[in-house]
Amino acid sequence: MNKKVGIILVNYKDYARKFLTECRDSLKLQSYSDFIVYIVDNASSDDSFKYLSEIYGEAKIIKRKDGNYAAANNTGIKRAREDVCDYFVIANMDTRFDKNWLGELVKAIEMKKDAGMVQSKVLIYSKGEDKDVKINSLGNIQHFLGFGFTSGYGKKDKNIEELKEIKGYASGCSFIISREVFDKIGEYDEEYWMYHDDLEMGWRARLAGFKIYLAPKSIVYHKYEFGRSIKMLYYMERNRYLSIFHYYSLLTLILILPALFIMELGMIVYSVPGKWFKTKMRANFYFLKPSTWFKIIKKRKRINKIRKIKDREVVQFFSGKVLFQEIDNPVLKYIANPVLSLYWVIVKKIIFW
Repeated sequence: MNKKVGIILVNYKDYARKFLTECRDSLKLQSYSDFIVYIVDNASSDDSFKYLSEIYGEAKIIKRKDGNYAAANNTGIKRAREDVCDYFVIANMDTRFDKNWLGELVKAIEMKKDAGMVQSKVLIYSKGEDKDVKINSLGNIQHFLGFGFTSGYGKKDKNIEELKEIKGYASGCSFIISREVFDKIGEYDEEYWMYHDDLEMGWRARLAGFKIYLAPKSIVYHKYEFGRSIKMLYYMERNRYLSIFHYYSLLTLILILPALFIMELGMIVYSVPGKWFKTKMRANFYFLKPSTWFKIIKKRKRINKIRKIKDREVVQFFSGKVLFQEIDNPVLKYIANPVLSLYWVIVKKIIFW
């Protein structure tokens, strides 16, 4: 008997008008049919709600107002839980899904009993029959200073047969999680709002003793645009620090502080010609509020209750190299990365807790 799957898509303002039609059509062609689509209208207006209802009447449309992406996913999962779904799939709307996308995700998570999450193979979308298909993500890489990068980005697609363990975290573009695992590790942290929410969930799942896998036959084509991501630098900067303060043990935090300080200086200097100095400072000022640290301490206590894995086991696969795939910065390439990589090699050997 097939397990029921809840697929959560999040709309933001005119996002659906740009992307939903092709996404919807590919969902209707899925070989695995026991699923319900939940579209969370995450800055809902009468116009957007009406449009969603008209264009995808089979989906369950849920209104939200504030635009919080993490909260939107929680809202969708809550409704899927009420409908007794066994699995929850988080997926982007700017996608086209292969007809076996969902079936392969379900097959993979049922094969791997230790799986916390299973990610699809994410390819860069192209119109028509493009034989030179490029990879968007084969799983995401986690840097020890809180950055996240896609694995395999820009490389030519290749055939992968076996289910491979992802040493970093599952991309929020398309992954599946069971109701049981979600109950154990807890819901999305709504403080993150958007960006690094997938890194945060993956880190949490690993500390709770679960593994993360790639389902290479579950294929999704992503209409990825680098420019859309860099508009949200405030959340990217703020949330990488949040994840560090939430999940590293105190001793590990002390060890990485010198590297964190040097990287911080570099980011501030780089933000001036990049014209996002004010954004960078706003992210930093967030951590000057006592309420922020109250919430961080509270979260750390919750994490310690589910923690089964020590830092040394998790950080072995963290990268020491910053991989901004779309940015070719010589200072980063020839100075910062060699220094950070060497520093991290030494630190990893010291961590025994």
